[in-house]
Amino acid sequence: MRTALVSVLAIALFAWFFRDASLAGVWAELRRADLGFLALGAAAMAAGYALRIVRWRGLLAPVGGVSFRAAAEALIVGYTASFLLPARVGEVVRSYLLGRREGLRATSVFATVVLERVLDLVLVLALLGVFVWTVTARLEQSLALMRSVQVSGVVAAVATVMLLILLCLMAHHPERIGTWTIGAARVLPARFARRLADATEAFSHGLAVAKAPHLLGVALAWSVPVWLLSALQIWAVTRAFGISMSYAGSFLQQALVVAGVAMPTPGGVGSFHEAYRIGATVFFGGEEQAAVGAAIVLHALAFVPVTALGLGLMVRDGLTMGHLQSLARSDEGVGETL
Repeated sequence: MRTALVSVLAIALFAWFFRDASLAGVWAELRRADLGFLALGAAAMAAGYALRIVRWRGLLAPVGGVSFRAAAEALIVGYTASFLLPARVGEVVRSYLLGRREGLRATSVFATVVLERVLDLVLVLALLGVFVWTVTARLEQSLALMRSVQVSGVVAAVATVMLLILLCLMAHHPERIGTWTIGAARVLPARFARRLADATEAFSHGLAVAKAPHLLGVALAWSVPVWLLSALQIWAVTRAFGISMSYAGSFLQQALVVAGVAMPTPGGVGSFHEAYRIGATVFFGGEEQAAVGAAIVLHALAFVPVTALGLGLMVRDGLTMGHLQSLARSDEGVGETL
């Protein structure tokens, strides 16, 4: 039922995305796109994925050393699962696959993924802040909307900082967290309460990098080029379609796209496209057909190459999407990882 609902949502959003577009006009924009800018966008995408793997290995170092290849393959298959299945199950899948391959607790690996996502939010919001407080005054379009962007950014930043503090506390007191969980779970069956406490404690151990400020600082430092490259990809594709946007302007567009893909549609279909279209047309005055074409190409660059590579790895290892989906739902996957 959930899969059907999110599929309907994706179709509805994609239809809404095309509501004012002319297919002939979009096709014309696709044919006119600047190949040089598109090549720059593709290069930024590839470099960004490589740096994400390096950063993840750094977060995993206190849990257990893993090779670049092992981390890369688990990350790529996990991203593929997230792109093709609803509810971002790929985060669970990649934690389990890497844990199984490297002999690590999947719960601890999953904790590094959670910390990775918090660092992502920190950087996206920081770059959005750079745009809001330095570029906003020079925008001619939709200045009235910027107040809501500022307020939303501040609220999200406060929530992110609070979450980061909570994760650091869990990292410093894993045994206490397990004891608290047992106490809070007294209304549950003893076996389930103990299992929940063990999983919570293992999750806290996976946050060990938060106990070492220098290691957390290194991970945060790697996050800077990761998201600057993501912004470069957005800027290059946008310019390829003739939409006037400064590089700093891509920080706003990036935040809108990140908010869009938070909707649980497979591969961000519909939500990604509409978030980009709104930013390009409302804030940067882009023409409708060009914005639609740019959204399609940007989504394809972000999702198609890594999905194709992930499917190839799955074929090699005898994995299927059904297997990954059942793994994420089963005790072996979610139960072990969460």
